[in-house]
Amino acid sequence: MRFATGLYRRSAHIVHEAAKFGAVGAVAYAVQLATTNVLWSVLDAPALAGQAVGTVVATLVAFAGNRYWTFGHRARTGLGREYALFFIMNGVGLLIQLACLWAAVYGLGLDGPLARNIAGNVIGVGMGSLFRFWSYRTWVFPAAPREPEEPGEQARQGA
Repeated sequence: MRFATGLYRRSAHIVHEAAKFGAVGAVAYAVQLATTNVLWSVLDAPALAGQAVGTVVATLVAFAGNRYWTFGHRARTGLGREYALFFIMNGVGLLIQLACLWAAVYGLGLDGPLARNIAGNVIGVGMGSLFRFWSYRTWVFPAAPREPEEPGEQARQGA
Protein backbone atom coordinates (compact mmCIF):
# COMPACT_ATOMS: atom_id res chain seq x y z
CA MET A 1 0.00 0.00 0.00
CA ARG A 2 2.81 2.36 0.89
CA PHE A 3 4.50 1.63 -2.45
CA ALA A 4 1.27 2.39 -4.34
CA THR A 5 0.79 5.67 -2.48
CA GLY A 6 4.36 6.72 -3.22
CA LEU A 7 4.04 5.72 -6.86
CA TYR A 8 0.83 7.74 -7.20
CA ARG A 9 2.46 10.81 -5.62
CA ARG A 10 5.37 10.60 -8.06
CA SER A 11 3.17 10.09 -11.11
CA ALA A 12 -0.02 12.02 -10.23
CA HIS A 13 0.87 14.95 -12.50
CA ILE A 14 1.24 12.76 -15.58
CA VAL A 15 -1.94 10.81 -14.72
CA HIS A 16 -3.89 14.08 -14.47
CA GLU A 17 -2.39 15.41 -17.70
CA ALA A 18 -3.17 12.15 -19.49
CA ALA A 19 -6.78 12.24 -18.26
CA LYS A 20 -7.25 15.83 -19.44
CA PHE A 21 -5.50 15.01 -22.73
CA GLY A 22 -7.93 12.10 -23.14
CA ALA A 23 -10.97 14.29 -22.49
CA VAL A 24 -9.82 16.94 -24.98
CA GLY A 25 -8.94 14.17 -27.38
CA ALA A 26 -12.40 12.63 -27.06
CA VAL A 27 -14.04 15.90 -28.08
CA ALA A 28 -11.57 16.41 -30.94
CA TYR A 29 -12.06 12.77 -31.97
CA ALA A 30 -15.84 13.25 -32.19
CA VAL A 31 -15.27 16.33 -34.37
CA GLN A 32 -12.81 14.39 -36.53
CA LEU A 33 -15.12 11.38 -36.93
CA ALA A 34 -18.08 13.53 -37.86
CA THR A 35 -16.13 15.68 -40.30
CA THR A 36 -14.33 12.74 -41.93
CA ASN A 37 -17.47 10.66 -42.35
CA VAL A 38 -19.49 13.58 -43.74
CA LEU A 39 -16.73 14.22 -46.26
CA TRP A 40 -16.58 10.53 -47.22
CA SER A 41 -20.27 9.69 -47.31
CA VAL A 42 -22.03 12.96 -48.17
CA LEU A 43 -19.42 14.70 -50.30
CA ASP A 44 -17.79 11.50 -51.67
CA ALA A 45 -14.30 12.76 -50.82
CA PRO A 46 -11.33 10.45 -51.46
CA ALA A 47 -10.19 8.40 -48.44
CA LEU A 48 -6.97 10.28 -47.67
CA ALA A 49 -8.41 13.75 -48.35
CA GLY A 50 -11.38 13.15 -46.03
CA GLN A 51 -9.08 11.87 -43.30
CA ALA A 52 -6.72 14.84 -43.66
CA VAL A 53 -9.44 17.52 -43.59
CA GLY A 54 -11.19 15.88 -40.64
CA THR A 55 -7.95 15.78 -38.71
CA VAL A 56 -7.13 19.44 -39.42
CA VAL A 57 -10.55 20.53 -38.13
CA ALA A 58 -10.11 18.39 -35.01
CA THR A 59 -6.65 19.86 -34.48
CA LEU A 60 -8.11 23.36 -34.14
CA VAL A 61 -10.39 22.08 -31.37
CA ALA A 62 -7.57 20.15 -29.68
CA PHE A 63 -5.17 23.11 -29.62
CA ALA A 64 -7.52 25.25 -27.56
CA GLY A 65 -8.32 22.46 -25.11
CA ASN A 66 -4.75 21.36 -24.65
CA ARG A 67 -3.20 24.82 -24.41
CA TYR A 68 -5.67 26.25 -21.93
CA TRP A 69 -6.71 23.18 -19.95
CA THR A 70 -4.53 20.07 -20.27
CA PHE A 71 -1.20 21.87 -20.22
CA GLY A 72 -2.40 25.22 -18.85
CA HIS A 73 -0.09 24.91 -15.83
CA ARG A 74 3.05 24.52 -17.95
CA ALA A 75 5.42 27.19 -19.17
CA ARG A 76 4.06 29.67 -21.72
CA THR A 77 6.53 29.94 -24.58
CA GLY A 78 4.49 32.15 -26.87
CA LEU A 79 1.27 31.54 -28.73
CA GLY A 80 2.92 31.59 -32.16
CA ARG A 81 5.62 29.10 -31.17
CA GLU A 82 3.16 26.78 -29.46
CA TYR A 83 0.72 26.99 -32.35
CA ALA A 84 3.41 26.23 -34.94
CA LEU A 85 4.86 23.30 -32.98
CA PHE A 86 1.39 21.97 -32.20
CA PHE A 87 0.52 21.85 -35.89
CA ILE A 88 3.88 20.34 -36.81
CA MET A 89 3.43 17.58 -34.23
CA ASN A 90 -0.14 17.06 -35.40
CA GLY A 91 1.22 16.82 -38.95
CA VAL A 92 3.40 13.93 -37.83
CA GLY A 93 0.41 12.40 -36.04
CA LEU A 94 -1.63 12.82 -39.22
CA LEU A 95 1.08 11.06 -41.23
CA ILE A 96 0.85 8.15 -38.78
CA GLN A 97 -2.94 8.05 -39.30
CA LEU A 98 -2.63 8.29 -43.07
CA ALA A 99 -0.03 5.53 -43.12
CA CYS A 100 -2.44 3.22 -41.27
CA LEU A 101 -5.30 4.14 -43.63
CA TRP A 102 -3.07 3.79 -46.70
CA ALA A 103 -1.93 0.33 -45.56
CA ALA A 104 -5.53 -0.84 -45.19
CA VAL A 105 -7.01 0.74 -48.34
CA TYR A 106 -4.15 0.49 -50.81
CA GLY A 107 -1.95 -2.18 -49.25
CA LEU A 108 -4.59 -4.68 -48.11
CA GLY A 109 -7.46 -3.63 -50.39
CA LEU A 110 -9.84 -3.02 -47.45
CA ASP A 111 -11.80 -0.02 -48.70
CA GLY A 112 -15.21 -0.22 -47.05
CA PRO A 113 -16.49 2.31 -44.51
CA LEU A 114 -15.80 -0.03 -41.58
CA ALA A 115 -12.25 -0.77 -42.74
CA ARG A 116 -11.54 2.93 -43.29
CA ASN A 117 -12.81 3.81 -39.83
CA ILE A 118 -10.88 1.03 -38.09
CA ALA A 119 -7.63 1.75 -39.93
CA GLY A 120 -7.75 5.56 -39.91
CA ASN A 121 -9.95 6.42 -36.95
CA VAL A 122 -9.09 3.67 -34.47
CA ILE A 123 -5.61 2.32 -35.15
CA GLY A 124 -4.25 5.48 -36.78
CA VAL A 125 -5.72 7.86 -34.22
CA GLY A 126 -4.54 5.63 -31.37
CA MET A 127 -0.97 5.49 -32.60
CA GLY A 128 -0.98 9.18 -33.52
CA SER A 129 -2.35 10.11 -30.09
CA LEU A 130 0.48 8.35 -28.29
CA PHE A 131 2.94 10.36 -30.35
CA ARG A 132 1.01 13.61 -29.81
CA PHE A 133 0.85 13.28 -26.02
CA TRP A 134 4.58 12.64 -25.80
CA SER A 135 5.49 15.44 -28.23
CA TYR A 136 3.19 18.02 -26.61
CA ARG A 137 4.72 17.38 -23.18
CA THR A 138 8.23 17.38 -24.59
CA TRP A 139 8.27 20.27 -27.05
CA VAL A 140 5.00 22.18 -27.40
CA PHE A 141 4.09 22.79 -23.75
CA PRO A 142 7.34 22.14 -21.82
CA ALA A 143 7.46 21.94 -18.06
CA ALA A 144 7.88 25.25 -16.27
CA PRO A 145 11.41 25.84 -15.05
CA ARG A 146 11.87 24.96 -11.41
CA GLU A 147 12.46 27.74 -8.93
CA PRO A 148 16.00 27.65 -7.51
CA GLU A 149 16.06 26.32 -4.00
CA GLU A 150 17.21 28.55 -1.19
CA PRO A 151 20.48 27.59 0.51
CA GLY A 152 19.79 25.06 3.24
CA GLU A 153 16.45 24.00 1.72
CA GLN A 154 17.74 20.52 0.92
CA ALA A 155 19.01 20.07 4.47
CA ARG A 156 15.61 20.99 5.93
CA GLN A 157 13.88 18.50 3.58
CA GLY A 158 16.15 15.69 4.68
CA ALA A 159 18.01 15.32 1.40
